[in-house]
Parts: sequence; structure tokens; C-alpha cells
Amino acid sequence: MFEKLIPYDTAHLILRGYQNYYYVYKRITKRAQIRFERRDWRGTQADARERLTLYRDQVAHTTKEVTGLLGGLHKDDYTWKKIKQYYLEEVANFNTRNIAETFFNSVFRHSHRGLSVDRDLMFVLATGTYREFRSTVPIFQTFFLVEPLEHIFRQVFSYFIFDAPWEDMERDIRFICDTLREKLPDRELPRHARIELLNSVFYRNKGAYIVGRLQLEDRTYPFILPLLHQEGGIFVDALLLDYNDVSSIFSYNRSYFLVDVDIVSETVDFLKSILPTKSLGELYNSIGFEKHGKTVLYRDYLRHMERTLDKFDHAPGIKGMVMAVFTLPSYNMVFKVIKDKFAAPKQVTEQEVREKYELVFFHDRVGRMADSHMFENFIFERKRFSDELLRDLLEDAPSKVRIVGDTVEIRHLYIEKKMIPLNLYLEEATPEEAEEVINDYGKAIKQLAAVNIFPGDMLLKNFGVTRLKRVVFYDYDEIGFLTDYKFRRIPEPRDYEDEWAAEPYYSVGPDDIFPEEFPKFLIGRQDIRSIFHRLHGNLYDVKFWIDTQKRLRAGDLFDVYPYRQRLRFAKKYRHQHPGP
Repeated sequence: MFEKLIPYDTAHLILRGYQNYYYVYKRITKRAQIRFERRDWRGTQADARERLTLYRDQVAHTTKEVTGLLGGLHKDDYTWKKIKQYYLEEVANFNTRNIAETFFNSVFRHSHRGLSVDRDLMFVLATGTYREFRSTVPIFQTFFLVEPLEHIFRQVFSYFIFDAPWEDMERDIRFICDTLREKLPDRELPRHARIELLNSVFYRNKGAYIVGRLQLEDRTYPFILPLLHQEGGIFVDALLLDYNDVSSIFSYNRSYFLVDVDIVSETVDFLKSILPTKSLGELYNSIGFEKHGKTVLYRDYLRHMERTLDKFDHAPGIKGMVMAVFTLPSYNMVFKVIKDKFAAPKQVTEQEVREKYELVFFHDRVGRMADSHMFENFIFERKRFSDELLRDLLEDAPSKVRIVGDTVEIRHLYIEKKMIPLNLYLEEATPEEAEEVINDYGKAIKQLAAVNIFPGDMLLKNFGVTRLKRVVFYDYDEIGFLTDYKFRRIPEPRDYEDEWAAEPYYSVGPDDIFPEEFPKFLIGRQDIRSIFHRLHGNLYDVKFWIDTQKRLRAGDLFDVYPYRQRLRFAKKYRHQHPGP
């Protein structure tokens, strides 16, 4: 064995691990169309979970091989500099170069437990732009819009072929054309009007999405066709042309798409053209490369810190019993640290809280649970913390927070998108805004129930309001599977003493839930409580919860649409559409 070539051999061992990961990743993703054609929704969900575990499993396996090969050199800095150099030479012309670099970082961190980032030994900063590769053949198909439009969309559906029958393609084409004509200025086609549709179809849960953009002279609009497959066949459910509707589909609160792409960076570039306010990290996340999305998030954070001077401080809202939460006023993320001790009545352990976050990561977030990135040994500049915040962090989580010279190191940290706490939003909301978000708050609880999630603590302070006025749950320490709880009615009091007793006159188990009690603590303000009761009063009835449990236990998969109901062709053209 040539000892001088050990770094080179190690670089190739990591590269082989990455290539194995990417092959299996692509193979799982390619199954999505087959699942859709067969209406195998459970299989789609299983594939999504399998793909989430794939990265960490491959990193762990590769790390074991690397440490075995390096032996006593596995902590030698000079050796790792050479490994990084050889690895960069090999991936420099990869069309997934940045993702390959992220894989290298993961193996390095996995083999150096307890260390923070190391700019010399890791790819902390990108070695090239994310868009350095362009395909020789366009990743999208172009269809010029000329009358009759119906003929153009027959061409579209001759390109996107499924091994399953259509329910009524001509009807769907008519609905698409009518909706598109409504969007056109003066109802006329501008010169050179066209749609550009990505070759890859996006799959998630029961839906498939043809994703593209509408080009009208100097304006670009999203152009998304959600497809569903029911017993009667495949059909187009809507045409989405509004940015906010499309942004919701690609939200950080939703599960990642299964989409087979050849050049990831170019696909992200295309998505950025129709979702300009989304960060690159969010877009990588949305198509399933969440580890690289985390890398991009960290790089964005470093750039932001270099360009700003403001200090971290407590996040607005009521202080949590389980999490210490802080933020930077100029930054759109929040930072969460699990406290060492939890105030009563909280009875969960730190390990249980971590498991709750893991549960959310693997579960269908249905657009109602915030996506989180977990970081270990995260380093901050000491001067960027307010004295009060640093004092509170050291008091709340002394086992995780320490000051080292001019830096603050946090051993275990979650980073999430910043939202306005629902209780704070309602303090400033107009009556119309209050009704809108309270209605969405009720929808959020119901949609979480539909995917077998019970939030546990449903107080307003545990929900946030996004930029699009969407209500999202973000406090996971009491979350659980809906089917694990026992929903009960409060028994009638037997006598006067029962009715006025200070303690419950009936037995209460640890998993017992009494929906009749919700009005007492969910919402304090009478005006807001009245809105909620009017719109979602059935949440106070045990029947709603038991009926939902029965359906879940019977294996039903609820239909939860990631776009507004009124946009569905079944609603928009209900007199011409036989569907639900």
C-alpha cells in the first residue's frame, strides 16, 4: 500500500459513498411516477420516509469505512486537507458538485464529533456558484401559445405520458384554456406568448404537478397543473397562475417533493424564476435535497452576519417553558435551544423533545408544521448578543451554551423560519384579518388531525402567522399521533358536590382529551372565541375527533389540498364537472 495515496483513496471512498447515495436517491424518486399511476399512496409516503433516512444512513456507513481506512490518521488535519483537495479535484466537473461537497462535510462532521465547522477541512463556503452547470438539452419544454389553445394543450399532454387512463382529457383542456384566457390581458395572446414546462413531474402524497412558467412579453408567471388520480382516471385539478398559490405549494411547511432531476442547480434556478422570494435553501429543500438546503442556509447566515451589525435578542412573544428562542431583527429566521429544566406543568424530557422534532421531520407536515434544521456546535460572535439574552441562555441551558473567548457556542440548536406568533398577530389585526387567521387556525388543527397529528398544546402562542397569512404550528413538545389519544365526553355530575368540586369528579388518564374543555383555554378574547366557535365549533365536539380516528384507523388517507379550494376545476366549473 502506498501511504502517500491514503488521502486520495479516502477521497474516492467518500466519493463512492456519495455516488451510492445519489443512485439510490434517484431510484427511490423514479418510483414516484409508478406509485402515482398505480394509486399507491401508502407506497409514496413510504418512499418519502425512506429517502429522508437514506442520507444519514449512507453518511454513517461511509464514515465507518473512512475511519477504518485512515486508522490513526482520521483526526490528522494535514491528512484531511489532502483528502479535501483530492475530493475537490474529482467533483469539480460534477453536475451535482455542491451537493457532493455537502456530503463530504457530513462525513467529516460525523467522524469529528464535537467539532464545529472548519473552513480549512470542510467546504464551508461554496467552491463555485450553484449555477455553474447548464444542460446541453433544455430541462424544460417550450410551447408557444397560439390559437386554438386547445391544440397546444393536446401537445402538452402528449409529452407528459402516464401508464394510466385519463378521466376526461378534453374536458380538462377546456378548463385550462378558459382559466388561461381569463388571465390574459384584454383576453388576447401577446406576441411570443409561451409556456415553459419542466421535463420532470413533481410528486407528493396523492398529487402530481406539472411545473412551469408562463411568459407574456416581459412578464413571467407561475404555471402549475396539479394532477390527481382517482378511480375514474387521471385528471387536472386546477391551473395555478398566482404567485401566492404556488408559493404555498413549495412552502417550508410542507413535505418535500419526489422529483427526478438531472441537474439540480438548474432546476432550482428555474424554480427561483417563478418563486423569487424563496431562498435557494428553501428550494433545495422543496425538491428533497434538505441536507444541501441546510448548507445553503448556513452560507446565507454567514453572509448576512458579515453585512449587518444588529444584535440577537429574545424572540417576540410569550417565553416558552421548553425552548429558549432568540432572533436577529434583520434576519428572517429564529433560533431555538432546549432548556435544561422545564417549568411545571411540563413533564417531557429533553430526549422526548428531540424525538418530537424527529417525528415532525419524517411526518407529512401538510403545510401546517414548520420545517426545522438542527445544528450542533453552532458558533456565534459574542459581541452580537445582548447582555440580557446571553445571561438568560446561560441560565436556561447551561449544558448547551458556553462562552469561549469572543464566541458563543451552542451545542444543540434548531433554526426555523420566522413567523408572527398568532396571539401577537391578533392584537394588531383588523376584524377582517382576525377572522381570516382564526378560520385558518381552525383549518390548521383539522388538517393536522387529517394526517394523524394532535398538537397537544393548541394555545394561540404555539402557532405562527406566515407572510401569506397562513397559520402554522411550531411548538412540538406535546405533539403526538391522534390515534394514540382517548377523546371523551365529560360525565354528568352525580350530585351537587360533584358539580362544585375543586378537583375532577371523574377519572382522567394521561392520554384522555376532553374537547368540551377547549373553549376554556384555547382563546381568551370573547370576540375571537366567538369567531372560532362560529367557524370551527365542531372541534369542541368529541364526535369530530372520534370520527377522524376511525377513518385513520381504517386506513383512509384524507385529501388535503395545498391550494385554495375555489381554484379547483371541480369548484370553479362545478356545473360542467362531475367530480367531488
